[in-house]
Amino acid sequence: MSNEQKHCTYIYTYVHHEDEHDLCRMEMRSFFGFDSQSNYLISDVKVDPSRSPFIEGRLEVLFDSNNLQEISNYAKNVQVSSTFKVINLNQFEIGNTKKIPHPERRKIEREVGLNIIGEPELDHPNQIFGILLLGERWYFGLYEKSESVWRQHVHKPKSYSTALSTRVARAVANIAAPKPENLRVIDPCCGIGTVVVEALSMGINIVGRDISPLVCVGARENIAYFGIHGDITKGPISEVTEHYDVAIVDLPYNIYSHITDDEQLDLIKNARRIADRVVFVTVEPIDEFVHAAGFIIKDRCIARKAQFERQILLCE
Repeated sequence: MSNEQKHCTYIYTYVHHEDEHDLCRMEMRSFFGFDSQSNYLISDVKVDPSRSPFIEGRLEVLFDSNNLQEISNYAKNVQVSSTFKVINLNQFEIGNTKKIPHPERRKIEREVGLNIIGEPELDHPNQIFGILLLGERWYFGLYEKSESVWRQHVHKPKSYSTALSTRVARAVANIAAPKPENLRVIDPCCGIGTVVVEALSMGINIVGRDISPLVCVGARENIAYFGIHGDITKGPISEVTEHYDVAIVDLPYNIYSHITDDEQLDLIKNARRIADRVVFVTVEPIDEFVHAAGFIIKDRCIARKAQFERQILLCE
């Protein structure tokens, strides 16, 4: 039998496409300091599940045991001043633990829920409790399901076919600023603002910049469309005089914004000048230029979409 947790333990469940495997793991490492090859992760680090495009939900563990009856007994001590609901999270295979069939999940939910002191509410509860079986151990706690905020940002007024997807942009913003408190972030080649929109929606203090006046107008329109506020300035990265904690640089690569090797190196050197930490997004190998600029590559992954690949490099 287990005692109540002396410190907070969180269990995160994950869902992603196979093409996003590496990107998901790099985001995990950024948030938690390690990754999991399974579709769940246990950590004492608290992350808002809605920040990640891959996290399905977060269970804050209150009690765990090898015996479901002990979970049910523990629930007798739980009092809720508002409405609540209990859900069994084994709706799909989690790690090596098989999915629990629907009738059995409902039975578990009723057994535990009837012991909680409060007002049950199935449709719009104020509090959700989760029960999760991993291996032979049961976990009970406060559950928060991720809201796919990024889905709302897919339908922007302005878009480019070569822009990052909202999912990749959101993950890149998380990799760059997993703990955004007191950080100043810049996207000096922001394009239509895909990364800026995702970062701002998560409360990251970011500004955008682009050399194209028309693109700047489009980025401002996209930001305003979602009711968020952020600054987009016009000009090259070479004219940035302020210093930032983090920069996110999606290197130009399409036919309309192709740059030479010398220009690319100059852009990377300027990123080194204006920020302590930089996340580069590139379709071409840039390791030589990154090292020449004085960076050390701390982490990396490949983000795939069908046959198209982007490299994500975290540099300091």
